[in-house]
Amino acid sequence: MCRNIKQLRQPGQTPTNEEIEAAALQYVRKTSGYRFPSKANQAVLNEAISQVAAATRDLLDNLSSR
Repeated sequence: MCRNIKQLRQPGQTPTNEEIEAAALQYVRKTSGYRFPSKANQAVLNEAISQVAAATRDLLDNLSSR
């Protein structure tokens, strides 16, 4: 589905907030079907992007490595 979202977890590298936000933006655009949402939907999509980015950061911060 989201073939263009790059893998954020790399050995020895922490993804930047910009990389996480970009991945969240791509995910929300792909799942919602909106590339350029109307003003009526902009706030909802912005909130979704924030939530996806926060969940991604939480996931990456809490993964354990071998």
